[in-house]
Amino acid sequence: MGKPFTIRPVRPADFSGWLPLWQSYNAFYGRTGATALPAQITQSTWQRFFDAYEPVHALIAERDGRLLGLAHYLLHRSTIQLEPSCYLQDLFTEDSARGSGIGRALIEAVYQAASETGCRRVYWQTHESNAAAMLLYDQLAEKSGFIVYRKFL
Repeated sequence: MGKPFTIRPVRPADFSGWLPLWQSYNAFYGRTGATALPAQITQSTWQRFFDAYEPVHALIAERDGRLLGLAHYLLHRSTIQLEPSCYLQDLFTEDSARGSGIGRALIEAVYQAASETGCRRVYWQTHESNAAAMLLYDQLAEKSGFIVYRKFL
């Protein structure tokens, strides 16, 4: 078993450790090179974590001062319940730390944070090809049965 890690909210001083995780996460989903997110989106995403008026939050996994994983989640209202819902939008663990429990710990920390704000539901989506992640997700949640449709405008 590896050294212990800590899950905590991201802090402004974490940017230089968060950025490579964010870039690797985006590269995993094909957002690199010509399809990379504009720098403005990255900067805006980072700033939202520290804006009390934004419902966007970030947790990180840290070991010995090194950031190894991230979870970004947002809280929102729903038309099917009175309590807010929590959408786990981004989850990533760097390659060298996979299999060490960081992904599970980040999801469970999102569960805890969501519960503390009155949420009764946490949900997320992943790409159908992300079989390794789904092995973990199947242990921590149930598949909703819904299929995502989208149209870019």
